[in-house]
Amino acid sequence: MSAFGWNLVYGGRTPPTGAVVRPGERLSSLRMAGLGAQHVVAMFGATFVFPAIMGLNPNLAVMMSGVATIIFLLIVNGKVPSYLGTSASFVAAVAAIRAQGGDSADVTGSILIAGVILALVGVLVHFGGAKYVRAVLPPSVTGAVVMLIGFNLAAVATSIYFPNDQWVGLLTTAFLIGVAVLGRGFLSRIAVFLSLVFGYLISWIADSFSTVQSCSAAGKCIAVHRVNWSGVHSASWIGLPKTITSPVFGTLTGPHLPAFKITFILLVIPSVIALLAENSGHVKAVSEMTGDDLDPYVGRAFIGDGVGTALASLVGGSPTTTYAENIGVMAATRIYSTLAYYIAAVVAILFGFCPKFGAVVAATPGGVLGGITLVLYGMIGLLGAKIWIENRVSFRRPGQLGAAGGRHYRGNR
Repeated sequence: MSAFGWNLVYGGRTPPTGAVVRPGERLSSLRMAGLGAQHVVAMFGATFVFPAIMGLNPNLAVMMSGVATIIFLLIVNGKVPSYLGTSASFVAAVAAIRAQGGDSADVTGSILIAGVILALVGVLVHFGGAKYVRAVLPPSVTGAVVMLIGFNLAAVATSIYFPNDQWVGLLTTAFLIGVAVLGRGFLSRIAVFLSLVFGYLISWIADSFSTVQSCSAAGKCIAVHRVNWSGVHSASWIGLPKTITSPVFGTLTGPHLPAFKITFILLVIPSVIALLAENSGHVKAVSEMTGDDLDPYVGRAFIGDGVGTALASLVGGSPTTTYAENIGVMAATRIYSTLAYYIAAVVAILFGFCPKFGAVVAATPGGVLGGITLVLYGMIGLLGAKIWIENRVSFRRPGQLGAAGGRHYRGNR
């Protein structure tokens, strides 16, 4: 199968019970458009929120996520259906860069280098096999790095976003966990998006009874409403992404050229480990669902994600990674057609030209953001534990760590 060209199956109708739609197949145009829209909603919450946390324009991030997804699908020759949304793995490094005086150009320049490194690792894996990755980065190492990234970030949510509006934050956290755990099918896959809507709603209700304190760097505090949509009302419906100011996130930088400083580059390189773990795990998940042997495409997946991340960063966008939310949509619908992802990518690019959507995310109340990010960061940490468990890493003797990783990493390809 080439990257383009899908065979119509089941007369274009919903597949019967137990049947699947493979990557090179499709249903009717209307059904595929609807599925593409589902994938957009599934990736929407996190892909919009994480760029804002990193100080980057969410509209530009969503636009480039669509571009990166198309590039990824072309590089894997349509064999690995997946959506590339904004990666959370770089948030800690970005926070460290800004804490040391770096600006958005320093952030995107460092991430661009990380994307190039990921692509080069992909080339090595594609031509030489995954043994090189197993030797340097066994699961004992990748699991620990991913876990540290996630759990260290959780403190950001509790120390920055929670203090001024902890009850809204806790309610949002509870709602997100409830939908993710108890929700069925597609509902659980859009838990972040639903939590964003829920958080906005309870913040609007809470504004009827009380206000929150907003404090400047000088220590001067004033009472403000949680929901402030003045920026949303003034934003255009159609336009190019640009630098905007958020009452919660501060300046969200629009398109710009990257800058390169070795000190900041070294801070983001460990995040490549998390991307390697995410991509290899997602390829394996898709392989198990479709029944196809996708081992030969692991290297291509690394290359696709690396190129997507580098290209997005080149114009000022945020880093990308394969999204578990969208893989979950495939599992729930049994439709693995890459056509749905091309449709989702095009829709995302169009969303990028709507500044009003970016303004809505920029106006997200701090308590809501804290509630959502606490869960998302915790999930990143748990991904590290999952890597250990799936690869049967043994901690009984320190000398066994490398051996355990090297022996079992093959199962996560």
